[in-house]
Amino acid sequence: MATTVADLMRRNLLDVFNEPDAERRAKAIAETYAEDVVWHEPDRVVRGREALAVRAAELQAQTPGWVFQPDGPVSVNDDLGHLGFRFGPPGQPPVVTGMDIAHVRDGVIVELHTFVAGGAEGPPSQKDSTAHTDAPAPQAP
Repeated sequence: MATTVADLMRRNLLDVFNEPDAERRAKAIAETYAEDVVWHEPDRVVRGREALAVRAAELQAQTPGWVFQPDGPVSVNDDLGHLGFRFGPPGQPPVVTGMDIAHVRDGVIVELHTFVAGGAEGPPSQKDSTAHTDAPAPQAP
């Protein structure tokens, strides 16, 4: 089980959001996030592991075959982690870029903030978005 902030940042990106198998993703979610995790996306706030699992599955369904890749190393400052990401079809330039910033406590992520910068072909509804709401509109990252 990942316990360092850097390990948790990598697991968040690669073992949760890149995992197509629901059982393996659920195991990674249980090991990576607090039960009451709060995830701030540009267009909504997701609360709890169960809701995070549903949202991860939605993102995969909306963008089949796309992959997340780290964009640089993990940065750590005490209990905060930062990891940039690229997202899009494998072997092609990213459609979306962004970053995750997480607060870690007791070896799990308790709060996650995702910032989406978009890309040349990024979804216009999230390009350069920084607003946080509880709206449930489905959008790719």
